[in-house]
Amino acid sequence: MAEGKGIAIVALTQRGAPQAMVYELLTAGRALAEKAKEPLYAVLIGGKVASYAQDLIDHGADKVSLVENPALENFTDELYAKAVAELAEKENFDKLLLPATVAGRSLAARLSVRLRAGLAAEVCEISINGTGLKAKRSQYSGNIISEVEFKSPVQILTVQAMVFPRAEKQAGRAGQTVPFAFNPGPSGIEFMSFQPEEANEVDLGAAERIVSGGRGLGNAEGFKIIRDLAHSIGAAVGASRAVVDSGWIAYRHQVGLTGRAVHPKLYIACGISGQIQHLAGMSSSGTIVAINTDPDCPMMQLASVSVAGDVNELIPLIIAEIRKRKGSAAPGRAAR
Repeated sequence: MAEGKGIAIVALTQRGAPQAMVYELLTAGRALAEKAKEPLYAVLIGGKVASYAQDLIDHGADKVSLVENPALENFTDELYAKAVAELAEKENFDKLLLPATVAGRSLAARLSVRLRAGLAAEVCEISINGTGLKAKRSQYSGNIISEVEFKSPVQILTVQAMVFPRAEKQAGRAGQTVPFAFNPGPSGIEFMSFQPEEANEVDLGAAERIVSGGRGLGNAEGFKIIRDLAHSIGAAVGASRAVVDSGWIAYRHQVGLTGRAVHPKLYIACGISGQIQHLAGMSSSGTIVAINTDPDCPMMQLASVSVAGDVNELIPLIIAEIRKRKGSAAPGRAAR
């Protein structure tokens, strides 16, 4: 690649619209661009997403590189990496920011190989060091903050959710939208189907409140009270790896190193002992409430508020009290 000329955020879309984290990346990218005195690019990629280009400009992008193709309607690692890499080489992007989501992590890894770029994952702070980037990331369940400095000409970051505020909109902000002609060519991957989340589910990655369940629930049916509690406080539903592996709940709810890293203001862990990989994915939450029969388990030790007891007995009582205080007579699982 020739000498880099700009910072780019990759605006991944979901069902044709930019993901919530795109607007957090715009905040991070805007601050870096102003300090480096470089333009901020947004790579808007998908099947048919042109209608969102001005919205990205209104939220801080100077130039939107529009990558539209029917083959990009649904995310596949191979095609998205090919498209973004070709664009990055054409535009000489030397700093790319992606969301630390399942898709973002996978895409960043592939881009790192294609562009021979350095990669810092799950960063929580970014700064400019001369012409390059420096980043901080938490490790070992948040007990250590490491600092990463790049030596490679091309630098890629995946950014944790909710560490940067959503960019404010400035309607009518000036900027450019430039289409990029992408030829997908043959692919070894075929997209089969998409399973949407239930209509009343709160997105786990963007949630300010999360209620998670673990083996302490006893069985898959135990997640009914988790969903009831989550619904009563407007929270997303999370889960430990153990219950996902047991088939009690879908993988999209998994919190931890092998699932989603989350940073809500409130995290309620119900029947979760706190394996290291789970703690690493949620330990930076604001207030952590743990309910468990084992007062000495890691989750109870980590929690801001620890409640010793059986989740199947306590949660219905909590739900009943919440409904009482709300003045609601909504039907649900009766308290014991």
